[in-house]
Amino acid sequence: MKKNYTRWFVVFLVFIATGLSFLDRQVLSIAVIKIQQEFGFTDVEYGWVNTSFLLSYALMFTVGGRLIDKIGAKNGLGIAVGLWSVANALHGLMTSLPQLLAFRFFLGMGEGACFPGAAKAVYEWFDQKERALANGIAIGGAAIGAVVAPPLTIWISNAYGWRSGFVVPGLIGILWVIVWFATPWRKRAAVSDAPAQTPGIPLAIILRQRTTWVFIFMRFMLDPVMYFMMFWIPKYLSEVRHVPFEEIGNLFWVPFLALGVSNILGGYFSDNLIKKNISTDRARKIVMGCAAALTLAVPLTEFTSSVPIAVGLMALYMFAHGCWITNYITAISDVFGSRATSTVVGLSGTAGALSSLILNPMIGKIIGEYTYKPLWIACGLLYPIAFVVFIVLIPRLMPLFGEREEALATVAANDIDI
Repeated sequence: MKKNYTRWFVVFLVFIATGLSFLDRQVLSIAVIKIQQEFGFTDVEYGWVNTSFLLSYALMFTVGGRLIDKIGAKNGLGIAVGLWSVANALHGLMTSLPQLLAFRFFLGMGEGACFPGAAKAVYEWFDQKERALANGIAIGGAAIGAVVAPPLTIWISNAYGWRSGFVVPGLIGILWVIVWFATPWRKRAAVSDAPAQTPGIPLAIILRQRTTWVFIFMRFMLDPVMYFMMFWIPKYLSEVRHVPFEEIGNLFWVPFLALGVSNILGGYFSDNLIKKNISTDRARKIVMGCAAALTLAVPLTEFTSSVPIAVGLMALYMFAHGCWITNYITAISDVFGSRATSTVVGLSGTAGALSSLILNPMIGKIIGEYTYKPLWIACGLLYPIAFVVFIVLIPRLMPLFGEREEALATVAANDIDI
């Protein structure tokens, strides 16, 4: 397989991996309706199940990102997918709350390394002009996995029982691992002809950069919104909008389809601006700013009486998030390069998961004792706030850690203004 084709095949496999990651975590948000009927778990207990996932997910985002910067995307991502696929299949054997908590913990442990691994794989194979599009395709699989999860889980649950909804994706993940390790891997230097293996940047140095903390802060603010959408919207549709169980699968995929489309479009728009000699800094921020503005309409979800309009507003949020997150991750790789991208993606992912871990039980309490209204308002305001912080504290995106000169040389050679 020629190198040019291999790199797109690698992106396709990463697309499948991120798709499996979201499919596997999303199955529970659908199956929990049946599981609560069978085992009698309360909403607070369900909140703690999600917290178990987020606890290990938060830990492994940083640990996994750091390890992947050391051992490379191929080994790191392959191990991660194998771990979470086995854990997901074990959900089908669950007979008690402690078992569900344990299996959820191991699922999060594997999935925590998914997006650092995806970012690293893209950086190893693609240069600056194609990187945002490749990132969009790679992480766009997550949305497709979430699109497939509701109808697939409901169909399997009705035909073979809810346990099969966990086992089948787990087996597919194990098959993916076999294909992944069989794929030839020739890492492509993104900004130079330097050797493929470069020394990592000490964590203490990474943490001394203000830019690192800005990226961490943005994820800390925004990830709870995405986890709210993933974990609680099926229950919202069922309990507040009174949508039948079977009908949820016909609605819940729509927002995630919008996410998958925007993951790719967000990368395309950004890369296209760079090809038109717009600076990298402006290209990333233009797309992220437009995305933040779109989220201002999301609180209207609380005030519409129409289920299709409510789902449409959820889709609008997901579209905005897809454009945002693609350029957010690409901006990290623009700044931190081959030696620290996975680490910073991991640190920021840990921050987001920790924030969600803290807030998820509170969400259950707010929903149980009050309404969804404050949650919808937060969904609409947090992205514009995060964007203002971004443009104020990072006036210009520039490469760091000794790759700057190499990157500037590449930019000059391609006549790009940064």
